[in-house]
Amino acid sequence: MIEKIKTLADELHEEIRSVRRHIHQNPELSFKEYNTQNYIWQQLEAAGITSKQKIADTGIVAIIEGKNPSKKVVALRGDMDALPIIEANDVSYKSLNLGVMHACGHDVHTSCLLGAAKIIHQLKEEFEGTVKFVFQPGEEKLPGGASVMIKEGVLHNPEVTNIIGQHVMPLLPVGKVGFRKGLYMASTDEIYMTIKGKGGHGAQPHQNIDPVVAMAQVITALQQVVSRIASPIIPSVLSFGKVIANGATNIIPNEVYLEGTFRTLDEEWRAKAHESIIKVAKGISESLGCRCDIEIRKGYPFLKNNPEFTQKAIDNAIAYMGAENVVNLDIWMAAEDFSYYSQELPACFYRLGTRNDAKNITSHVHTPTFDIDEDALPIGMGLMAWLAINELNG
Repeated sequence: MIEKIKTLADELHEEIRSVRRHIHQNPELSFKEYNTQNYIWQQLEAAGITSKQKIADTGIVAIIEGKNPSKKVVALRGDMDALPIIEANDVSYKSLNLGVMHACGHDVHTSCLLGAAKIIHQLKEEFEGTVKFVFQPGEEKLPGGASVMIKEGVLHNPEVTNIIGQHVMPLLPVGKVGFRKGLYMASTDEIYMTIKGKGGHGAQPHQNIDPVVAMAQVITALQQVVSRIASPIIPSVLSFGKVIANGATNIIPNEVYLEGTFRTLDEEWRAKAHESIIKVAKGISESLGCRCDIEIRKGYPFLKNNPEFTQKAIDNAIAYMGAENVVNLDIWMAAEDFSYYSQELPACFYRLGTRNDAKNITSHVHTPTFDIDEDALPIGMGLMAWLAINELNG
């Protein structure tokens, strides 16, 4: 079976590369993936995959049944949305949609999922059970397309027993994949804060209530939420990436605006941290005569790979690629809405190596120069197909 899948993946390489480049060239933002949806729909039609439906406005779910289709149902997921980034790559498939770019590899995820569907469709007489293909919108934007698809029943009719997700990783060289059992990725929350004081001339600070000084003390003090309030055995991150104090060299503004993120891997601590962040920010601001308006928008939960299911996936990946090409991953404090699936049923979320130093393909995700070595495409589609079929056949 492995050699059959590898042969089919190699035969599909050029076709799926063309698909990936088309999607890369025509990126669409979260929950606006209408053209991408139509393109994938047409690709599935052309492949003879007729059991499918549109879901969550811009998503698709397709089904391929093997023999004894009710035996077990494995889902494979790929996300489709792009990011608001101006692409800086000088390539023939550069984004035609200025200010929008597939800078997180979702073009790869979608094209590999399509390739896996084409492979599995050709092998449907050689496995028992059903494979459900989840082409998901909106991974990059709250509330997360995964949560919307779950609410609309993507895990039912037929009932999904396990789900697998694949994501590019530019830290791993092409030809390798990475797995981690148990806790893998963090929850993510967005913090929006306005500290209000009384502005005025910078030469007369005694006549003002300075929100800039309050902001500086708030940011510094909030780091103790992680360093002194959190248990040292629970990974936590609290970062502020946006601060707007719209004054001047000699003008103290009336208010300062901040945006940040909090991430962790423990739901009980997550709730307590929110309380501490609000208490510290308001308390320090008020002690300096300011007022603090703060909102914490709860985002994705933490992502946990089911240990038993993931171990089987690791064993199957080793059989497919060789032990030297399957690596163990560390905890990753980024967030992924695949976590919603992992909260519902046994899940495995793994990484596909896309780096090639010799070709100068080394940029990280979410950067204007991100790209992949397209030799990763047959690996991505073939491995997904193998993991699904082998899980069904047991």
